[in-house]
Amino acid sequence: MPFVPVETPKCPACGKSVYAAEERVAGGHKYHKTCFKCSMCNKALDSTNCTEHEAVLFCKNCHGRKYGPKGYGFGGGAGCLSTDTGAHLNRE
Repeated sequence: MPFVPVETPKCPACGKSVYAAEERVAGGHKYHKTCFKCSMCNKALDSTNCTEHEAVLFCKNCHGRKYGPKGYGFGGGAGCLSTDTGAHLNRE
């Protein structure tokens, strides 16, 4: 019977094998400690500020900016007027 190595989970961020000593878990996926950062602002994440969307990690602030509610009722008013089009958010 040939030797078959145990299949290790792959990190969604870099595609390499994740071993138990270096894993961080979010949304059912295992990540390397160095890959466990926000995909928009590169902030280091932990269990209190991590949000996962389709195997992509975000901090709570960036996730809210990209996938949160939009429109005038959410932050509108004279103090929030801006000419920012949101192009840096890479929205679909």
